[in-house]
Amino acid sequence: MKALRLVALDLDGTLLRTDGSISARTRSALAMAEAAGLTLMSVTARPPRRVRQVAAQTGLRGTAICSNGGLVYDVTNDAVLRQNLLSAASASVLIESLRAAVPGVAFAVEAGIQYGCEHGYVIPGEHPNDRDDPRMRRDDAVALCRAGVTKLIVQHAGWPLEELLEITRAHAGALASVTHSGSNFVEVAAAGVTKALALEAYCAEHGIAATQVIAFGDMPNDLPMLGWAGRGVAVANAHPDVLAAADEVTSANDHDGVALVLERLAHLGFVPSWC
Repeated sequence: MKALRLVALDLDGTLLRTDGSISARTRSALAMAEAAGLTLMSVTARPPRRVRQVAAQTGLRGTAICSNGGLVYDVTNDAVLRQNLLSAASASVLIESLRAAVPGVAFAVEAGIQYGCEHGYVIPGEHPNDRDDPRMRRDDAVALCRAGVTKLIVQHAGWPLEELLEITRAHAGALASVTHSGSNFVEVAAAGVTKALALEAYCAEHGIAATQVIAFGDMPNDLPMLGWAGRGVAVANAHPDVLAAADEVTSANDHDGVALVLERLAHLGFVPSWC
């Protein structure tokens, strides 16, 4: 049997505790896996700037897949390695279409390492630093999309998230991929972009088979990745659809769910049965 080679880690709600921290036990489990030769890869909806914050807190380094698969980022060297952009034309069509269908909708834009939002966009409570960030551009969403978009964020405080998600999907059609990762907004990327496809491409480049990958997640944007990996693990606090689809359910993010699985695999020498 071949040994496990890569651990794909969603961050918020999965690896990180609710307060955004990471426990000593989980740090130890990650260090143990890395010492055994496994690649630890963050696969997250976060853009590079937010992955940098987590890296500073957790010590995670190497390569990360950001923006739901839209961008591959070198954490160690703070460099974008590859990105799949939603074109300015497609983004503009979707923005104007949603403005007509959902009056009062507001947008934020991630474009590689650049970012910005409309004046009507409400900065979420979990991102308080954005309110005073001098690098946060303030402009009309169409203007912010002129160079293409890694991730377009769609927000409307008065609409239920599930309804906004379905409306956005209906208007995006084949132009873009649409998902959400737990925050109270919808996330749009180029057509075909998923965490799974970005992870699959990375693994193909490095000769890693799907069976040699274990993936952890909690939200619907993690479903393609959990389905592609040799073992897909949901934390106990995961979305019901993720709990139903996962190969295994571990403890919640606040109770070291990732660490529990890695500790068990360490006893097997990181050569689990599915490999």
